Amino acid sequence: MDFELPGDDDPRRLSVREWLAAHPRPSGRELAEAGYVAPHWPKPWGLDADPIHQLVIDEELRAAGVARPANPIGIGWAGPTILHAGTQEQKDRYLFPILSGEEMWCQLFSEPGAGSDLANLGTRAIKDGDTYVVNGQKIWTSLGHVSKFGILIARTNPDAPKHKGVSYFVCPMDSPGIEVRPIVEMTGAHTFNEVFFDDVRIPAENLVGAENEGWGLAKVTLGNERVSLSGEGALWGRGPTAGDLLDAVRSRGGVADPIMRQRLAALFVESEVLRLIRLRTVSAKVQGKQPGPEASVRKALADEHGQHIMGLAKDLAGTAGMLNDAGPLGSAGGEWGFGYLFAPALTIGGGTSEVQRNIIAERVLGLPHDIDVEAGRTWAENRRA
Repeated sequence: MDFELPGDDDPRRLSVREWLAAHPRPSGRELAEAGYVAPHWPKPWGLDADPIHQLVIDEELRAAGVARPANPIGIGWAGPTILHAGTQEQKDRYLFPILSGEEMWCQLFSEPGAGSDLANLGTRAIKDGDTYVVNGQKIWTSLGHVSKFGILIARTNPDAPKHKGVSYFVCPMDSPGIEVRPIVEMTGAHTFNEVFFDDVRIPAENLVGAENEGWGLAKVTLGNERVSLSGEGALWGRGPTAGDLLDAVRSRGGVADPIMRQRLAALFVESEVLRLIRLRTVSAKVQGKQPGPEASVRKALADEHGQHIMGLAKDLAGTAGMLNDAGPLGSAGGEWGFGYLFAPALTIGGGTSEVQRNIIAERVLGLPHDIDVEAGRTWAENRRA
Protein backbone atom coordinates (compact mmCIF):
# COMPACT_ATOMS: atom_id res chain seq x y z
CA MET A 1 0.00 0.00 0.00
CA ASP A 2 1.38 3.31 -1.06
CA PHE A 3 -0.16 6.23 0.78
CA GLU A 4 0.00 8.14 4.01
CA LEU A 5 -2.32 10.72 5.46
CA PRO A 6 -1.26 14.37 5.26
CA GLY A 7 -0.04 16.16 8.36
CA ASP A 8 -1.61 18.87 10.47
CA ASP A 9 -0.39 21.63 8.15
CA ASP A 10 -2.11 20.24 5.06
CA PRO A 11 -4.38 22.93 3.50
CA ARG A 12 -7.28 20.50 3.17
CA ARG A 13 -7.13 19.65 6.85
CA LEU A 14 -6.82 23.32 7.84
CA SER A 15 -9.81 24.19 5.64
CA VAL A 16 -12.01 21.65 7.42
CA ARG A 17 -10.86 22.85 10.84
CA GLU A 18 -11.56 26.46 9.91
CA TRP A 19 -15.06 25.55 8.75
CA LEU A 20 -15.74 23.54 11.92
CA ALA A 21 -14.59 26.45 14.05
CA ALA A 22 -17.23 28.58 12.35
CA HIS A 23 -19.83 25.78 12.53
CA PRO A 24 -19.19 23.91 15.81
CA ARG A 25 -22.63 22.26 15.72
CA PRO A 26 -23.48 22.11 12.02
CA SER A 27 -26.90 21.09 10.77
CA GLY A 28 -27.33 18.42 8.14
CA ARG A 29 -28.03 21.08 5.53
CA GLU A 30 -24.86 22.99 6.45
CA LEU A 31 -22.77 19.83 6.17
CA ALA A 32 -24.38 19.03 2.81
CA GLU A 33 -23.84 22.49 1.37
CA ALA A 34 -20.20 22.40 2.52
CA GLY A 35 -19.73 19.16 0.58
CA TYR A 36 -18.79 17.18 3.69
CA VAL A 37 -21.55 14.54 3.60
CA ALA A 38 -20.41 12.85 0.38
CA PRO A 39 -17.11 14.58 -0.49
CA HIS A 40 -16.47 12.32 -3.48
CA TRP A 41 -19.63 13.53 -5.25
CA PRO A 42 -19.18 16.24 -7.88
CA LYS A 43 -19.76 19.89 -7.03
CA PRO A 44 -22.03 21.48 -5.89
CA TRP A 45 -23.18 18.40 -3.93
CA GLY A 46 -19.67 17.24 -3.02
CA LEU A 47 -16.07 18.35 -3.42
CA ASP A 48 -14.82 15.98 -6.15
CA ALA A 49 -12.62 14.68 -3.33
CA ASP A 50 -10.13 11.88 -3.85
CA PRO A 51 -9.87 9.12 -1.20
CA ILE A 52 -7.11 10.86 0.77
CA HIS A 53 -9.14 14.06 0.94
CA GLN A 54 -12.11 12.02 2.14
CA LEU A 55 -10.04 10.41 4.87
CA VAL A 56 -8.87 13.84 6.01
CA ILE A 57 -12.47 15.07 6.21
CA ASP A 58 -13.53 11.91 8.04
CA GLU A 59 -10.76 12.34 10.61
CA GLU A 60 -11.54 15.99 11.25
CA LEU A 61 -15.30 15.44 11.59
CA ARG A 62 -14.68 12.54 13.96
CA ALA A 63 -12.23 14.57 16.06
CA ALA A 64 -14.80 17.36 16.34
CA GLY A 65 -17.56 14.94 17.33
CA VAL A 66 -19.61 15.84 14.25
CA ALA A 67 -21.78 13.11 12.75
CA ARG A 68 -23.07 13.13 9.20
CA PRO A 69 -26.84 12.91 8.61
CA ALA A 70 -28.26 9.38 8.68
CA ASN A 71 -29.89 8.54 5.36
CA PRO A 72 -28.16 5.31 4.32
CA ILE A 73 -30.21 4.33 1.30
CA GLY A 74 -30.58 7.88 0.05
CA ILE A 75 -26.89 8.74 0.32
CA GLY A 76 -25.54 5.29 -0.44
CA TRP A 77 -27.70 4.12 -3.33
CA ALA A 78 -30.40 6.51 -4.53
CA GLY A 79 -28.22 9.61 -4.73
CA PRO A 80 -25.38 8.03 -6.75
CA THR A 81 -27.88 6.57 -9.22
CA ILE A 82 -29.61 9.91 -9.69
CA LEU A 83 -26.18 11.48 -10.16
CA HIS A 84 -25.40 8.83 -12.78
CA ALA A 85 -28.59 8.94 -14.83
CA GLY A 86 -31.00 11.54 -13.46
CA THR A 87 -32.09 14.67 -15.25
CA GLN A 88 -30.82 18.03 -14.05
CA GLU A 89 -34.28 18.69 -12.61
CA GLN A 90 -34.13 15.45 -10.65
CA LYS A 91 -30.67 16.26 -9.32
CA ASP A 92 -31.75 19.75 -8.27
CA ARG A 93 -34.89 18.45 -6.58
CA TYR A 94 -33.57 15.43 -4.69
CA LEU A 95 -29.84 15.53 -3.98
CA PHE A 96 -29.45 18.20 -1.30
CA PRO A 97 -32.43 16.92 0.75
CA ILE A 98 -30.90 13.44 0.49
CA LEU A 99 -27.51 14.62 1.74
CA SER A 100 -28.94 16.74 4.53
CA GLY A 101 -31.14 13.91 5.80
CA GLU A 102 -34.23 16.08 5.40
CA GLU A 103 -35.90 13.44 3.19
CA MET A 104 -35.37 9.76 3.98
CA TRP A 105 -35.29 7.17 1.20
CA CYS A 106 -35.95 3.46 0.90
CA GLN A 107 -35.27 0.84 -1.77
CA LEU A 108 -38.18 -0.93 -3.47
CA PHE A 109 -36.35 -3.78 -5.22
CA SER A 110 -36.79 -7.20 -3.57
CA GLU A 111 -40.01 -9.17 -3.98
CA PRO A 112 -41.25 -12.42 -2.42
CA GLY A 113 -40.29 -14.27 -5.61
CA ALA A 114 -37.39 -12.06 -6.65
CA GLY A 115 -34.70 -11.69 -4.01
CA SER A 116 -31.32 -12.97 -5.11
CA ASP A 117 -32.87 -13.41 -8.58
CA LEU A 118 -33.93 -9.78 -8.70
CA ALA A 119 -34.47 -9.71 -12.48
CA ASN A 120 -37.41 -12.08 -11.94
CA LEU A 121 -39.46 -9.23 -10.46
CA GLY A 122 -43.18 -9.14 -11.13
CA THR A 123 -44.25 -5.62 -10.11
CA ARG A 124 -45.74 -3.94 -13.18
CA ALA A 125 -45.74 -0.28 -14.27
CA ILE A 126 -48.05 0.50 -17.20
CA LYS A 127 -47.85 3.91 -18.83
CA ASP A 128 -51.12 5.84 -18.90
CA GLY A 129 -50.68 9.31 -20.35
CA ASP A 130 -48.21 11.23 -18.23
CA THR A 131 -48.20 8.69 -15.39
CA TYR A 132 -47.26 5.08 -14.76
CA VAL A 133 -49.75 2.84 -12.96
CA VAL A 134 -47.93 0.47 -10.61
CA ASN A 135 -49.25 -2.79 -9.17
CA GLY A 136 -47.31 -5.37 -7.21
CA GLN A 137 -45.50 -6.10 -3.96
CA LYS A 138 -42.06 -5.42 -2.48
CA ILE A 139 -40.52 -6.89 0.65
CA TRP A 140 -37.61 -6.29 3.05
CA THR A 141 -37.99 -2.57 2.45
CA SER A 142 -35.78 -1.00 5.10
CA LEU A 143 -37.06 2.35 6.45
CA GLY A 144 -40.10 2.25 4.17
CA HIS A 145 -42.33 3.40 7.03
CA VAL A 146 -40.35 6.63 7.56
CA SER A 147 -39.27 7.40 4.00
CA LYS A 148 -40.37 10.30 1.84
CA PHE A 149 -39.28 8.59 -1.39
CA GLY A 150 -38.26 5.18 -2.62
CA ILE A 151 -36.23 3.96 -5.58
CA LEU A 152 -38.49 1.52 -7.40
CA ILE A 153 -37.85 -0.94 -10.20
CA ALA A 154 -40.86 -2.33 -12.04
CA ARG A 155 -41.46 -4.21 -15.27
CA THR A 156 -42.71 -1.89 -18.03
CA ASN A 157 -42.46 -4.40 -20.89
CA PRO A 158 -43.46 -7.93 -19.82
CA ASP A 159 -42.67 -9.33 -23.29
CA ALA A 160 -39.01 -8.27 -23.18
CA PRO A 161 -36.22 -10.67 -22.10
CA LYS A 162 -35.69 -11.09 -18.36
CA HIS A 163 -33.11 -8.32 -17.96
CA LYS A 164 -34.89 -5.96 -20.32
CA GLY A 165 -38.20 -4.19 -20.02
CA VAL A 166 -37.47 -2.98 -16.48
CA SER A 167 -37.70 0.71 -15.56
CA TYR A 168 -36.39 2.70 -12.62
CA PHE A 169 -38.55 5.28 -10.80
CA VAL A 170 -38.52 7.73 -7.93
CA CYS A 171 -41.61 6.74 -5.96
CA PRO A 172 -43.25 9.17 -3.47
CA MET A 173 -44.10 6.96 -0.50
CA ASP A 174 -47.22 8.96 0.34
CA SER A 175 -48.83 8.16 -3.01
CA PRO A 176 -52.43 6.88 -2.85
CA GLY A 177 -52.54 3.12 -3.19
CA ILE A 178 -49.33 2.40 -1.28
CA GLU A 179 -49.66 0.27 1.86
CA VAL A 180 -46.66 -0.27 4.13
CA ARG A 181 -46.84 -3.20 6.55
CA PRO A 182 -44.22 -3.64 9.27
CA ILE A 183 -41.94 -6.66 9.62
CA VAL A 184 -40.67 -6.82 13.21
CA GLU A 185 -37.25 -8.47 13.62
CA MET A 186 -36.28 -10.80 16.43
CA THR A 187 -34.34 -7.82 17.83
CA GLY A 188 -37.75 -6.31 18.56
CA ALA A 189 -37.01 -3.44 16.17
CA HIS A 190 -39.15 -2.44 13.22
CA THR A 191 -36.79 -1.67 10.35
CA PHE A 192 -38.10 -3.83 7.52
CA ASN A 193 -41.44 -3.60 5.76
CA GLU A 194 -43.47 -5.12 2.98
CA VAL A 195 -44.98 -2.63 0.56
CA PHE A 196 -48.06 -3.15 -1.59
CA PHE A 197 -48.92 -1.16 -4.72
CA ASP A 198 -52.56 -0.96 -5.78
CA ASP A 199 -52.99 1.22 -8.89
CA VAL A 200 -50.35 3.64 -7.66
CA ARG A 201 -49.80 6.51 -10.09
CA ILE A 202 -46.21 7.75 -10.47
CA PRO A 203 -45.57 10.82 -12.66
CA ALA A 204 -43.65 10.07 -15.85
CA GLU A 205 -41.16 12.77 -14.84
CA ASN A 206 -40.10 10.43 -12.00
CA LEU A 207 -38.67 7.93 -14.48
CA VAL A 208 -34.88 7.80 -14.05
CA GLY A 209 -33.01 7.07 -17.27
CA ALA A 210 -34.72 5.53 -20.29
CA GLU A 211 -37.87 3.44 -20.15
CA ASN A 212 -37.17 -0.31 -20.21
CA GLU A 213 -33.47 0.27 -19.42
CA GLY A 214 -33.74 0.26 -15.64
CA TRP A 215 -31.90 -3.00 -15.06
CA GLY A 216 -28.61 -1.30 -15.81
CA LEU A 217 -29.43 1.38 -13.25
CA ALA A 218 -30.46 -1.26 -10.71
CA LYS A 219 -26.98 -2.75 -11.08
CA VAL A 220 -25.49 0.72 -10.58
CA THR A 221 -27.49 1.04 -7.38
CA LEU A 222 -26.56 -2.40 -6.07
CA GLY A 223 -22.89 -1.96 -6.95
CA ASN A 224 -22.53 1.59 -5.70
CA GLU A 225 -21.44 1.80 -2.11
CA ARG A 226 -20.78 5.25 -0.74
CA VAL A 227 -17.05 5.76 -0.47
CA SER A 228 -17.24 5.60 3.30
CA LEU A 229 -13.69 5.21 4.46
CA SER A 230 -14.41 5.30 8.18
CA GLY A 231 -17.22 2.77 8.64
CA GLU A 232 -15.76 -0.22 10.43
CA GLY A 233 -18.71 -1.23 12.61
CA ALA A 234 -19.68 -4.88 12.70
CA LEU A 235 -23.24 -4.25 11.50
CA TRP A 236 -22.73 -3.09 7.91
CA GLY A 237 -20.45 -0.28 9.05
CA ARG A 238 -22.51 0.55 12.14
CA GLY A 239 -22.29 -0.54 15.74
CA PRO A 240 -19.30 -1.83 17.68
CA THR A 241 -16.08 -3.06 16.09
CA ALA A 242 -13.62 -5.85 16.88
CA GLY A 243 -11.47 -3.16 18.47
CA ASP A 244 -14.34 -2.18 20.77
CA LEU A 245 -14.70 -5.79 21.91
CA LEU A 246 -10.96 -6.20 22.46
CA ASP A 247 -10.85 -2.92 24.41
CA ALA A 248 -13.70 -4.14 26.62
CA VAL A 249 -11.80 -7.34 27.34
CA ARG A 250 -8.55 -5.47 28.12
CA SER A 251 -10.32 -3.03 30.43
CA ARG A 252 -11.60 -5.94 32.49
CA GLY A 253 -8.24 -7.63 32.88
CA GLY A 254 -8.33 -9.97 29.90
CA VAL A 255 -9.34 -13.62 29.88
CA ALA A 256 -7.47 -16.70 31.08
CA ASP A 257 -9.32 -19.38 29.12
CA PRO A 258 -6.98 -20.48 26.29
CA ILE A 259 -9.80 -21.15 23.82
CA MET A 260 -11.28 -17.70 24.39
CA ARG A 261 -7.83 -16.16 24.01
CA GLN A 262 -7.40 -17.97 20.70
CA ARG A 263 -10.79 -16.78 19.48
CA LEU A 264 -9.90 -13.20 20.42
CA ALA A 265 -6.60 -13.49 18.58
CA ALA A 266 -8.37 -14.85 15.49
CA LEU A 267 -10.86 -11.98 15.66
CA PHE A 268 -8.01 -9.47 15.78
CA VAL A 269 -6.40 -11.12 12.74
CA GLU A 270 -9.70 -10.91 10.82
CA SER A 271 -10.08 -7.25 11.67
CA GLU A 272 -6.53 -6.51 10.53
CA VAL A 273 -7.06 -8.35 7.25
CA LEU A 274 -10.19 -6.31 6.59
CA ARG A 275 -8.41 -3.08 7.56
CA LEU A 276 -5.59 -3.85 5.14
CA ILE A 277 -8.07 -4.73 2.37
CA ARG A 278 -9.72 -1.37 2.96
CA LEU A 279 -6.39 0.47 2.83
CA ARG A 280 -5.34 -1.48 -0.26
CA THR A 281 -8.53 -0.37 -1.99
CA VAL A 282 -7.89 3.25 -1.00
CA SER A 283 -4.29 2.99 -2.21
CA ALA A 284 -5.41 1.65 -5.58
CA LYS A 285 -7.87 4.52 -5.99
CA VAL A 286 -5.23 7.10 -5.06
CA GLN A 287 -2.97 5.67 -7.78
CA GLY A 288 -5.79 5.72 -10.32
CA LYS A 289 -6.11 1.93 -10.39
CA GLN A 290 -9.24 -0.16 -10.24
CA PRO A 291 -9.45 -2.31 -7.10
CA GLY A 292 -8.60 -5.95 -7.62
CA PRO A 293 -10.12 -9.04 -6.00
CA GLU A 294 -10.08 -7.36 -2.59
CA ALA A 295 -13.16 -5.37 -3.59
CA SER A 296 -15.05 -8.58 -4.37
CA VAL A 297 -14.14 -10.50 -1.23
CA ARG A 298 -14.61 -7.68 1.28
CA LYS A 299 -18.34 -8.16 1.82
CA ALA A 300 -18.06 -11.93 2.14
CA LEU A 301 -15.37 -11.50 4.81
CA ALA A 302 -16.87 -8.51 6.62
CA ASP A 303 -20.32 -10.05 7.12
CA GLU A 304 -18.98 -13.22 8.71
CA HIS A 305 -16.55 -11.11 10.73
CA GLY A 306 -19.49 -9.18 12.16
CA GLN A 307 -21.15 -12.41 13.21
CA HIS A 308 -17.91 -13.56 14.84
CA ILE A 309 -17.68 -10.30 16.82
CA MET A 310 -21.22 -10.57 18.12
CA GLY A 311 -21.04 -14.29 18.84
CA LEU A 312 -17.83 -13.92 20.82
CA ALA A 313 -19.23 -10.93 22.73
CA LYS A 314 -22.22 -13.02 23.75
CA ASP A 315 -20.03 -15.95 24.82
CA LEU A 316 -17.84 -13.63 26.88
CA ALA A 317 -20.96 -12.50 28.75
CA GLY A 318 -21.37 -16.06 30.05
CA THR A 319 -24.77 -17.04 31.39
CA ALA A 320 -25.64 -13.34 31.66
CA GLY A 321 -25.53 -13.31 27.86
CA MET A 322 -29.08 -14.61 27.87
CA LEU A 323 -30.12 -11.11 28.99
CA ASN A 324 -30.48 -8.33 26.42
CA ASP A 325 -28.65 -5.79 28.57
CA ALA A 326 -25.54 -7.89 29.29
CA GLY A 327 -22.31 -7.23 27.42
CA PRO A 328 -18.95 -9.02 27.39
CA LEU A 329 -17.40 -9.59 30.83
CA GLY A 330 -20.01 -7.54 32.64
CA SER A 331 -19.96 -4.47 30.40
CA ALA A 332 -23.13 -2.61 29.42
CA GLY A 333 -24.80 -4.72 26.79
CA GLY A 334 -27.48 -2.80 24.89
CA GLU A 335 -25.63 -2.62 21.60
CA TRP A 336 -24.10 -6.08 22.03
CA GLY A 337 -27.44 -7.73 22.68
CA PHE A 338 -29.03 -6.04 19.70
CA GLY A 339 -26.02 -6.82 17.53
CA TYR A 340 -26.08 -10.51 18.39
CA LEU A 341 -29.72 -10.80 17.35
CA PHE A 342 -29.21 -8.71 14.23
CA ALA A 343 -25.99 -10.43 13.09
CA PRO A 344 -27.63 -13.39 11.31
CA ALA A 345 -28.99 -10.91 8.77
CA LEU A 346 -25.48 -9.83 7.76
CA THR A 347 -24.84 -12.81 5.50
CA ILE A 348 -28.27 -12.47 3.88
CA GLY A 349 -28.90 -8.78 3.27
CA GLY A 350 -27.29 -7.08 0.28
CA GLY A 351 -26.55 -10.41 -1.40
CA THR A 352 -26.20 -13.70 0.45
CA SER A 353 -22.80 -15.16 1.20
CA GLU A 354 -23.56 -17.93 -1.29
CA VAL A 355 -24.25 -15.39 -4.03
CA GLN A 356 -21.11 -13.47 -3.10
CA ARG A 357 -19.00 -16.60 -3.39
CA ASN A 358 -20.49 -17.38 -6.79
CA ILE A 359 -19.54 -13.89 -7.94
CA ILE A 360 -16.00 -14.32 -6.61
CA ALA A 361 -15.70 -17.74 -8.26
CA GLU A 362 -16.85 -16.49 -11.66
CA ARG A 363 -15.54 -12.94 -11.86
CA VAL A 364 -12.36 -13.19 -9.81
CA LEU A 365 -11.23 -16.80 -10.13
CA GLY A 366 -12.61 -17.29 -13.65
CA LEU A 367 -14.51 -20.48 -12.82
CA PRO A 368 -17.35 -21.53 -15.15
CA HIS A 369 -20.91 -20.36 -14.51
CA ASP A 370 -22.37 -23.86 -14.86
CA ILE A 371 -21.06 -27.19 -13.60
CA ASP A 372 -19.72 -29.51 -16.29
CA VAL A 373 -21.60 -32.63 -15.22
CA GLU A 374 -19.84 -34.92 -17.69
CA ALA A 375 -16.39 -33.72 -16.62
CA GLY A 376 -17.32 -34.27 -12.99
CA ARG A 377 -18.56 -37.79 -13.70
CA THR A 378 -15.36 -38.65 -15.59
CA TRP A 379 -13.25 -37.32 -12.70
CA ALA A 380 -15.22 -39.42 -10.22
CA GLU A 381 -14.87 -42.57 -12.35
CA ASN A 382 -11.15 -42.05 -12.73
CA ARG A 383 -10.80 -41.55 -8.99
CA ARG A 384 -12.63 -44.79 -8.26
CA ALA A 385 -10.44 -46.58 -10.75
